[in-house]
Order: sequence, then structure tokens, then C-alpha cells
Amino acid sequence: MEIQENYAELSLLTVMCYDRYVSICKPLHYGILLGSRACAHMAAAAWASAFLNALMHTANTFSLPLCHGNALGQFCEIPQILKLSCSHSNLKELWLIAVSSCLVLGCFVFIVFSYVQIFRAVLRIPSEQGRHKAFSTCFPHLTVVFLFVSTAIFAHLKPSSISSPALDMALSVLYSVVPPALNPLIYSLRNKDLSAAVRRLMIGWYHKH
Repeated sequence: MEIQENYAELSLLTVMCYDRYVSICKPLHYGILLGSRACAHMAAAAWASAFLNALMHTANTFSLPLCHGNALGQFCEIPQILKLSCSHSNLKELWLIAVSSCLVLGCFVFIVFSYVQIFRAVLRIPSEQGRHKAFSTCFPHLTVVFLFVSTAIFAHLKPSSISSPALDMALSVLYSVVPPALNPLIYSLRNKDLSAAVRRLMIGWYHKH
């Protein structure tokens, strides 16, 4: 289900945000707060909570009787499935959606609060080079968060007058497929060796064409 994939992505973005918060605001405690074991535990918690959330939604959704057809115009989203149901038991699913929304809101609030603290710490750095390095550490993560949140909000809150199957599909791809696909590329490009390899590859492709 798409809503659970989005929750898993937001959970991982929240863990990455915490990584940046500790590295900038509490650099002396980074090794203690974010050792390899702590990172593994946080990643496992994010995936496990997303899996359990998805399991509850999936079990409840597939128990609903469908009496308005079985064709969906876009990805398999829970609100779209509920429109096809003729059972009053979908109130349970709506309750689960409300719980998931609270979890998503909690992650979003944590990210916003962390970046407020990060920006306050960065602005207190005396050297311009230090501020630039700190901002460059946060920029890839902020880019993915902005793309994910902005497209998800627009997809779910856009006026019905501009809604269309093609637009809904494009927005679904933008916030459910593109951010997870960009994560490894964006974060890996901070590695100097990989950046140099990509640069050489682009130069070689340019000379061939």
C-alpha cells in the first residue's frame, strides 16, 4: 500500500535528520549517540514499524467487501479502495489511517524541530567555510524531504477541479518512487571518490558524443 511505503520513507528521512542533528549540534557525542549499533537499531525500528503498520492496513483492507467494482485509476491507495467498499467496517480502516497520519505528523514535527536547532547552531559558526560545510551536509537531505513532503501534500490536498488520472499518477510517482530512488545517489555523491568517478564518466560520455 502506498501510504505505508510513504511512512517507511518518512521514517528513514527522520532517522537521517537525527543523524544531521547530532553531527552538527552534538558533534562530540556523535560516536556515542550514533554508533553502528544505534544506526542499525534505528533503521530496524523504522522498517519494523512500517511493516507492522502495513500489515494492519492490508489485513483490514482485504477484509472489506467490494460492491462498486474492482478497478482503480492509480496506485493501490487505501482511500481509493475504501471508495469501492460497501461495508460499514471501513470505519476501522479510517481509524487506522488516522493513527498512521499521527505517526507521519510526529515524524514531520521532529524533522522541523531538528532543523530549527540545526540552523541555530550553524548560524553561530564563526567561519563562513564552516557554515558552508554544515549547510552542504544538510542540503541533500533537505532536498529529498522537500520533494517528498511537497508532492505528497499537493497530491492529497489539491483541488478536485484540477485533478486528473494523469496528474494523480505523476504525483504518486514523484512522492512514492523518486525520493527513495534518489536517496542512495544523493547521499553517495558526498563521497569524493564517487563524485570524481561520476565526473570522469560524464566527461568520457561527452567526448564520445
